[in-house]
This record gives sequence, C-alpha cells and structure tokens, in this order.
Amino acid sequence: MSFTNLFSLEGKKIAFSGATGVLGKTMAMHLADEGAEVLIIGRTPDKVNQLVDEIKTTGGKAFGYFADVTDEESLEKAAKIIASQHGHIDVLINSAGGNMPGAVIRPDQNFLDLNTVSLRKVMDLNYLGTVLPTKILLPLMLKVGKGNILNISSMAATRPMTRVMGYASAKAAIDNLTKWLAVELAQKHGPEFRVNAIAPGFFLTEQNRTLLTEADGSLTQRGNQIKSHTPMNRFGKPEDLLGALQWLCSDASAFVTGTIIPVDGGFSAYSGV
Repeated sequence: MSFTNLFSLEGKKIAFSGATGVLGKTMAMHLADEGAEVLIIGRTPDKVNQLVDEIKTTGGKAFGYFADVTDEESLEKAAKIIASQHGHIDVLINSAGGNMPGAVIRPDQNFLDLNTVSLRKVMDLNYLGTVLPTKILLPLMLKVGKGNILNISSMAATRPMTRVMGYASAKAAIDNLTKWLAVELAQKHGPEFRVNAIAPGFFLTEQNRTLLTEADGSLTQRGNQIKSHTPMNRFGKPEDLLGALQWLCSDASAFVTGTIIPVDGGFSAYSGV
C-alpha cells in the first residue's frame, strides 16, 4: 500500500452501533464523507432513519438496520439482512453505551444506596452491548478472512471517578475485552483480524451535560474539576475523535491491535500536581 492511500476508507463497509448519539453521529458522518459505506445499527427507527437520510443528503452511502445490542435475536435478524445486502463487513464499531441514574452514587448517597437493577442494565448495555454485536457480526468478517473491530471505552475505565461506579466498571470490562479479543482473533483467525478501542476523555453530550454544566451554561463544580485536571484546559469536541477513528479504521494501523487509545487532552497523563 502506498502512502497516498494509507488512511483511505474508500469502499470500506463499516457496521456502526450507537451511531445516533452526539459523538457517534459526528463519527458516522465523517466515515461516510471519507467514502465508507456506513451500516447504522440502532433500536430506534426514527433516529436511525434520520441519520441515514442525513448522510445520504450529503452524498454519503448509509444503510439502516434495527436491533437492540443487548438482544441476540434482534441482532441475528439484522445480521442476516446485512449479509444479504452487503455480503461482508470490513469494520465493526461498537459505540452503543451509556449510564443511568440508579447506577450512580451521588454525593448524598453511599455504596449501600446502589440500585442493582440499574447496575445490571448499565453492564448489559455497555458490556453485552459490545460482546453480542461482535459475536453476531464476526462471521461477516470471517467469510473474507479479515476484520477490524473498534470499541469505545472511556477515561472512567482506568481512572475510577466518584459517582459513576456502574459505567466505569462496564468500561473497564471493555478495555479487558478489547485486549482479550485482539489475542483471540489474531491467534485463531490470523493477523488480519484486529481489535482496538478509543477512550474519549470528557466531551459534553446530552447524557452528561447536567452533570458538568449549570442551566446557564457555566460549569458545575465537577465540570471545573475535570477541566482543571485536563492539561489542554477544555472539554473535547466530537471532531477531536476523528483522527484516531480514521487511523484505526484504515490500513494505516494494520499492525496495531489490543490497544486503547486515549483522546483526552492529557487527562490520563496528569497527576494533578
């Protein structure tokens, strides 16, 4: 491969779960702009269709599939349709995830207040929501003898933070899974199978906006703490993820597997002093 097309995504078939969120949408739009065929997988038809239409409006190639990433049966149905329409996939991006209030320990609570039902849901969404799509869609890579899986981790995985117990534990499991799968697939299916993860730092999304900002847009105490612990002194912007995304989805990272790439403005490097 020449250096001129080392980072090319032209014609790559990229299946993408969790693409309808703030970060996922920016990533999906970029992949389509770069010439990839983006296969959006989501459980909410309106959101999936809206993103597919937006990508098509800008001249990209996108297809929508409806499935719950925690439901094996619905994923299998989606996989059959993908197989019939596309034959195979080149890349799988596992971006579905999130948190919920019951799996958070607020300052006025302690560990005994943990809602285990919510904890289980958070673990299912983030961990099984990565395991199951990988299991169901891997055969669409095995049939062509190569594949590339990209998981989405978090700074919370390696730098445990107050409050977000369930989410942090689930993302730590994603880091472990990423490394385990990288070894498993390379050893049993060959060197053209890769598994990596991106670990975003702090980005303002609909999910964490109330935690990090006040109604007037100013930062909360927690928001200020995070910003002051980020050497670049700002929150991430969705487009900050696109360089790492392009690299890991392209052949430029052909010898990279089992890695978790921080995109965090230096948060993970700073001890606070």
